[in-house]
Amino acid sequence: MGAIYEREVKSYFNTMSGYMVCAFLLLFAGVYTMAYNLNYAYPNFEYVLQGMSFIFMIVVPVLTMRSIAEERRQKTDQLLYALPVSMTRIVLGKYLAMLTVFAIPVAVLALYPLLLSSFGTISFITAYGSLVGFAFMGAAFIAVGLFISSLTENQAIAAVLCFLVLLVNYFLTATTEFVSESSTASFIAITIVIVAIALILRFMTKNTFAAIMTFLILEIALALVFSLASDALSGLLTSAMESLSLFDRFDTFVSGVFDITSLVFYVVTAGVFLFFTVQSLEKRRWS
Repeated sequence: MGAIYEREVKSYFNTMSGYMVCAFLLLFAGVYTMAYNLNYAYPNFEYVLQGMSFIFMIVVPVLTMRSIAEERRQKTDQLLYALPVSMTRIVLGKYLAMLTVFAIPVAVLALYPLLLSSFGTISFITAYGSLVGFAFMGAAFIAVGLFISSLTENQAIAAVLCFLVLLVNYFLTATTEFVSESSTASFIAITIVIVAIALILRFMTKNTFAAIMTFLILEIALALVFSLASDALSGLLTSAMESLSLFDRFDTFVSGVFDITSLVFYVVTAGVFLFFTVQSLEKRRWS
């Protein structure tokens, strides 16, 4: 894993992608710091992090698009499959390399509250608590981007898909205003999720029978809940959409609450998508 990690870190700084990630994050951090903290004299560095959180929709696709897609395009992924190393260690090596690149500008951002404190009173607890949340949110998005990169050999497609997924997540809570809270709407939405789970299982395992049985079991359980206690599904869809928004969970840190639940959610999200990435590579390895 160490060799994979070292190779990946060097590759990011032998090309422009690593420098672009650092430059974009620090550029927007400087712009928002100047606007909020210097121009409007807000003593809240966390507002800077909240304002620039949308930059993940640009930075993460740039950082992750080549991680596996480029290996597949150049056929060098065959070398990875031949290594006496598990797919888990290979994926972790690539993931940790991307986290290292991301950690460089985050480490620079950690100096901002100290510098701003010379101009006034800064709440270091809120500022650094928000920075921790910002770092964990970025780690979760990077895992999502890594998984998307494993699905295609085209970097451009990987970048566009990653951008669209992050864009949907960014506006997820806002779209709840246009979603019905009825139990029927929740039933339909959960059915779509069950179909997606069955399709992912079919894609990962090539086992049609297992996918069909999974769909039937989950759908029958959902139908029973809907027929016996339909009120339990009311508002479930909108609640789920709000809770799945990684961007909105960061607002808790900005408001001054160090939310352990959100940190756990970010870690679980990263773990789930790293698992999906490993399974995607294992599938290709044995196909």
